[in-house]
Amino acid sequence: MRARPETAVPVTGDRPSGPAPVSVTGLSKSYGDVPVLRDVELRVPAGALVALLGPSGCGKTTLLRTIAGLERHTAGEVRVGDRLLAGPGTFVPPERRRVGMVFQDGAVFPHLSVARNVGYGLPRRTPDRDARIADALELVGLAGYGDRSPATLSGGQLQRVALARALAPRPAVILLDEPFSSLDAPLRAELRGEVRRMLTAIDATALFVTHDQEEAFVVGDEVALMLDGRVVQQGPPTLLYEQPASREIAAFIGDANFVPGDADGDGARTALGWIPLVGAPEGAVEVMVRPERVVATAGATATVDAIEYFGHDAVYRVRLDDGVVLRSRVIGAPALAPGDRVDLGFTGPPAVAWPAGHALPAAVAAT
Repeated sequence: MRARPETAVPVTGDRPSGPAPVSVTGLSKSYGDVPVLRDVELRVPAGALVALLGPSGCGKTTLLRTIAGLERHTAGEVRVGDRLLAGPGTFVPPERRRVGMVFQDGAVFPHLSVARNVGYGLPRRTPDRDARIADALELVGLAGYGDRSPATLSGGQLQRVALARALAPRPAVILLDEPFSSLDAPLRAELRGEVRRMLTAIDATALFVTHDQEEAFVVGDEVALMLDGRVVQQGPPTLLYEQPASREIAAFIGDANFVPGDADGDGARTALGWIPLVGAPEGAVEVMVRPERVVATAGATATVDAIEYFGHDAVYRVRLDDGVVLRSRVIGAPALAPGDRVDLGFTGPPAVAWPAGHALPAAVAAT
């Protein structure tokens, strides 16, 4: 595996006595006339793991590289704790930022042993250098692998080496850029759980980039959703899933039905019956209803068009007699069949709604 020259972000000095928060304010980055980051607002609380979620090309990796100092900002600020790392007239070079980074492909140096890879970011005169390398390898489950060649390791083990290399200098912040994207699904699921436990065990402040919603929800204490160069909503996974700040966010986060309704402030009359609403909308609305909130029972107002069976659950694609198509999720094997006539209802907490035919602009939503 060939290493890129910029892949290692060495960090010097001892780690602070406690984890440090990250604060990104009004951060912008352009390449020539092309804006990539647009007034980004992001916070990573001290000791928290925030998942940065978004589609390919939305600016996630550029944001990480700008926080690490591998890219120069165009405007705005980056702070770690009380330290201004990037701002008007300020740019702290990456080796002085106390930020460790794990890249997508691990990018280990094939000609160096595992131990020498892990110690790459540590100055040779570090008094406890060997101990730090050994501690980092033990933390990632590779104790005793120091003399091994990277060529003898599996893909998952190589990513552990990359993580150990980022942890050895004891940085204030760890940045992980889709570190499991090259792994198969079972190993990816196993390793992401282990990485979360590792980072929690050392009380690390971490920002984890992914385009996978399930991964973001599993890994992150909070999720920051990025679309078109902006963080459009940040908060606990439940907030983004149950109360997205815009219709655009609702459509990106998971599966969503948008049910026409007539709202009177407390709720809306819909084809699913009365649905209580968050806020006090009035008039014609579209109510966001997740498929697991749609209940299908034997009836006469809709027809099951198709069934998607996933093993652990199933989704009915149901067509109402007025032509509206909705999705209903059930746990386990489906009890209905295509062609069955059903009635649909709603179950769950108050839903969110937007004016009919109007997608609200995505705005940053506080937790």
